[in-house]
Amino acid sequence: MIRIAICDDDKQHGELLEKNVSLFLAQNKTHAAISFYEQSKMLFFDIDEGKHFDLLLSDIEMPEIDGMELAKIIKERLPDLMIIFITSHIKYAVDAYALSIFRYIPKTELGKRLPRALADAVNMLQLQAEEYYTISTPTRYEKIPLQKIIYVRREGKNALIIQLNGQIVKVRKSLSQVYEELGSADFLYVGRGDIVNILHIMNMKNGMIELKNGERIPVSQSNLNEIKEKLNDFWGKQI
Repeated sequence: MIRIAICDDDKQHGELLEKNVSLFLAQNKTHAAISFYEQSKMLFFDIDEGKHFDLLLSDIEMPEIDGMELAKIIKERLPDLMIIFITSHIKYAVDAYALSIFRYIPKTELGKRLPRALADAVNMLQLQAEEYYTISTPTRYEKIPLQKIIYVRREGKNALIIQLNGQIVKVRKSLSQVYEELGSADFLYVGRGDIVNILHIMNMKNGMIELKNGERIPVSQSNLNEIKEKLNDFWGKQI
């Protein structure tokens, strides 16, 4: 999942930008979490406390900490962060490029340039940061792309990892241990014995989840409302 921050002290413009980004993500079926900040200092505080972002879209002229200064201090903490500057003032373009900013977009050309900039950024992030689940033992080493995992099921003292290609990998670990090692918000507990990748859920009806491979898994009553909320949020950004 791509984590995007939007920073703009003009709430109306920031919300419009967030709407445009959400529309792009939905049209391109890209799973991302968007956080909107009206104050640059609040974004800085969150990053300083350990919050991670992959992409930042920011205005330049802002009170307290302007976009240029924000980029400098954030890059010290998140050197791989991609930054797109959006501003009314062309005079900042040279400085923005000097800071290794990914894109610089004048507000007057937002509709024309933003989709292309987002497409390039998302493509690069997906190429650079494909996530894997790694199995490492004295006699075995294997990396499984998270996007190819449909679900994980408990089987006695083992966990079975079911993949899109039909392959099933068995690891001698508890389900909770595998869940922690996956380290991705895309994986959801649907019951005591199953973890499902939200990317591969096709629908949920009558307390059952249907997956891309045609399998149906029951959702425990205790997890039902949480799963519904997460699916609504996810599908709302994808449709």
